[in-house]
Amino acid sequence: MTDTHRGGMGVDIRRRTGTHLAAPPPTRAPVLDAPDSGPRQWHRGMTLMATISLFIGTRAAWTTAMASSPPVAAVISVCYAAILGCAVLGLLVRTRRSLVRVDAAVLVTAVALVTCGYLLDHAGSDEGVLTAQAASQILHGHPVYGQSWPWLFTTHGVGITKTMSGGADYTYGYPPLTALLAAPLYAVLHSTAAATLVPTVALLASSVLLWFLLPAPWRSAATAVCLGFGLLPHYAYAGYPAITALALLVPAVVRWPGTGEGGRLGPAGVLRAACLGAACAAQQLAWFLAPFLLIGLYAVRRGELGPRRALAVTARYTATAALTWAAANAYFAVQEFPAWLHGILLPLEQKAILHGQGVMGISYYFTAGSSRLDYYSYGSQLLLLGLLAVTLLFVRRLGPALTVLPWVPFYLATRSQDGYFLMMTPLWLAAAATVPAAAFATAWQPRLPRLTGRRAKAVLAAGLLVPALGCVVIAAASPPPLRMSLAPHFARHGSRVGVTLIDVRAVNTTGTALSPHFASRTGQGASDWWTIASGPTVLAAHASADYRVRPEGGFRVMSGGQAPGSYLIAVTGTPMTITSARIPAAASALR
Repeated sequence: MTDTHRGGMGVDIRRRTGTHLAAPPPTRAPVLDAPDSGPRQWHRGMTLMATISLFIGTRAAWTTAMASSPPVAAVISVCYAAILGCAVLGLLVRTRRSLVRVDAAVLVTAVALVTCGYLLDHAGSDEGVLTAQAASQILHGHPVYGQSWPWLFTTHGVGITKTMSGGADYTYGYPPLTALLAAPLYAVLHSTAAATLVPTVALLASSVLLWFLLPAPWRSAATAVCLGFGLLPHYAYAGYPAITALALLVPAVVRWPGTGEGGRLGPAGVLRAACLGAACAAQQLAWFLAPFLLIGLYAVRRGELGPRRALAVTARYTATAALTWAAANAYFAVQEFPAWLHGILLPLEQKAILHGQGVMGISYYFTAGSSRLDYYSYGSQLLLLGLLAVTLLFVRRLGPALTVLPWVPFYLATRSQDGYFLMMTPLWLAAAATVPAAAFATAWQPRLPRLTGRRAKAVLAAGLLVPALGCVVIAAASPPPLRMSLAPHFARHGSRVGVTLIDVRAVNTTGTALSPHFASRTGQGASDWWTIASGPTVLAAHASADYRVRPEGGFRVMSGGQAPGSYLIAVTGTPMTITSARIPAAASALR
């Protein structure tokens, strides 16, 4: 059916004046967005990409299921057929409505695959077992925060977060909402499966919600980002509270510039604010998004309503979020305030050992160390503040990227793991699909005297971010605090060659007393802490000492070649420093 203007019995009736009688009637260009026209090619591409993304990790799940749960393997096999069928239909259907139905089939297939994945793997990682233990504590009326549970980390696959002070963290270091949601399930399941079920269900629910909230051509992209590519489902199976926070942030982010439109928060605005507060009560990553949302909301509303009414609606939004957050935390804060406060701030102040893909890798992987690792943290904090200031000054330009900016500072942190970035990527998609640049055309921006040109504004923006870059340069350029020479002792256990102890000559080149702790590193990960058999606990400024250190268990397998090689690292917590020294190849030492 063509999109034409019809009147009466279907004939286009118009009076033509001032037109030559022999001239043909004017033709109207076809309306490309008519609901019955064919789907756009990029919509087909989105559908096909989402379909392809479901293959990733499916073979491994099927292989595992064939050995442990054949009925699950059978469901996965059916999902393979569904993937192939959706791919064919996505390229063949002729109407938009039909393609939307294919998108829905892709979503259902993804939900089935994620459910199968949970049935095969729901034991959880350190986040999952900690949340399960916290849920158990809640059920029995016992304290959650400030409690050490080292026995939880004796299970295979449960990682330990080591700290730069030579210890490890065995406490619950997250806001309480995920544990609260897991508590009723734990009363029934009595296992970590309760703690991993909450984020898995939250991920599935938020994926379906996002699918319905996005414009039709974007929906399959939501399926791919949330449930495909083998990314987020595995974090849910591990029990990450951040997935619960993500699920709650989805309704807060979709079409967020419309919040408080006309000066009235309304039920939708209250719901968005409550979801933001609940997300902040689920995991700390939501804390970093909140100030950017508040700045953006105030700027958009002030451009529409003026300063007073904009401040009022932003204050109501903030108060609703804060009350929701307080309601989830009230019981624990009253129970033992210092322990609760330390617990929810723990990831920000625990000084965990270096890990991740950010700039701290310069000092960890590519140089001999740094005596000023704290400056990476300072740079991360300054970058966060700088980005907030730049967002306030140039919200019309940066508004569309507001859901991405909060995660940029993590690239400078000493703990810059990729999970901090990728777990929130559905929010990037939600903003791209529902928050166009036009939404910020009338947003308020502070007037900057004598700064009218683009070049001047760019210089100002760069100036706000330069301090963060300066801190990174200081941290990366600082030399290691210790000068170490190693004399390793090797042994052979069967076919394996490893080190049994290392004699270390350490010279403190700084003016600060240091308490070094030793571990080995091959590639990107550090071992458990080595035992200091002899040597001083504190190495005075400009002093030297001899240490004898042994690996845990008395034997550490070493690399036999020259790459990637093995290193002995010495770290200190206050100040944060690291020194790396290469351990000679075990094979050459045993010749």
